[in-house]
Amino acid sequence: MRAGIVVSAHPGVEDLAVRAEELGLHSFWVNDTPMVHGDPFVALSLCAKATSRIKLGIGVTSPGLRSAPAAASGLASLNALAPGRIICGVGTGNTARRTLGMRPTTAARLENFTAALQDLCAGLPTEYREGDRGRDIRFLHNGAHVNTADPIEFVVAALGPRAAAVAGRRGTGLISFGLLDPNAWHALHNARRHAAQDTPRAPGSRSDSDSYVVTSLYMLDEDEDPHSDAARDATGHLALSLLAFAADTAAERPSFAEQLSPEEREAVRRLLDRRDTTATAPDRHTKLYSNYLGRIAPRDRDLVLPSLMNSLALVGTRDDLLARIATLEQAGIEELLIQPVIDPPTEMAQLAKLLT
Repeated sequence: MRAGIVVSAHPGVEDLAVRAEELGLHSFWVNDTPMVHGDPFVALSLCAKATSRIKLGIGVTSPGLRSAPAAASGLASLNALAPGRIICGVGTGNTARRTLGMRPTTAARLENFTAALQDLCAGLPTEYREGDRGRDIRFLHNGAHVNTADPIEFVVAALGPRAAAVAGRRGTGLISFGLLDPNAWHALHNARRHAAQDTPRAPGSRSDSDSYVVTSLYMLDEDEDPHSDAARDATGHLALSLLAFAADTAAERPSFAEQLSPEEREAVRRLLDRRDTTATAPDRHTKLYSNYLGRIAPRDRDLVLPSLMNSLALVGTRDDLLARIATLEQAGIEELLIQPVIDPPTEMAQLAKLLT
């Protein structure tokens, strides 16, 4: 299985990209969460100039964040800096929208956005609409300004069949966050294949579209407790992201909270109390998502439950990790992406040693 890295945009991010390339990793992604992290297009521009081989990914953008012309301009500009090395993840903006206090966009809008990006980034015209007014648009300058000749890889962020079907119809790959259940991946791939049947190939589509899973990885020392403070610190950002989502959507989507165990629901309640907010407070997004996907505070280690660590992250001995990764590979995942938050250079080297 291939290996890659996901980080947030920050000064010096290009140094991590250079190190990832030196380690032989396949891809380097930057999150697109505007009110939490820096801008991924700025960060990846620096990475593009500092590297020569590694793939560079936006993970992920959304029609709820950027218009298709603006996103396509950023992508084609990156493609001019790093020809053929750009990956664009697209999604409904589940997290990025919620950090604004807004709901994600629809699968239909995601599909239209993906189609527009594929067309524009392939140098083709596409329809652009604002309200009742629609016009065909295309890049008016090419060559030295943007690159539409080299292909950009597109992947759709999916946790369920509707987004996977978008990937099938648009001929894209899949990317998912913390989804380590092989059965769930089989279902996503089946939904993508079914939707792809009798669908003409879209511009920018690939017959060998890849699947990526985003997680965190912690290799245990001999006789180390799998739920030690160090293990919780390395995986806690994933656990707290799920608890924050459950807390934020408790009133809107009670069915999600009902799927959690009693212990996990209690952790959601403690998180709300600890952030001094409620599940219905209109400003809860400003408190629940603070430091989102960053290193957790020691006082929050108790919220990183073993059940969450086991379902969202890869924790175990070298043999344990390789066995779980092999199972994911059998489920059709081509690349494992980790989010290092404790010591990124060391964590990247550990991943490279494990998989490359």
